[in-house]
Amino acid sequence: MRWWKIVGLAGLAGVAATGVVVARAERKRRAYTPEEIRDRLRERHAEATGDAPSPAGG
Repeated sequence: MRWWKIVGLAGLAGVAATGVVVARAERKRRAYTPEEIRDRLRERHAEATGDAPSPAGG
């Protein structure tokens, strides 16, 4: 029965580590201003469609 405890603790540690990673990513994502997000989306769209991004932003 002891190995079940070890597996359970390892699983619990994995869940906690995943939560930390998700929280950090969320904090990083929320740090962007709306203008930065808009610019990044336009750049990604231009890359996907093969267009050159417009410097004027519109």
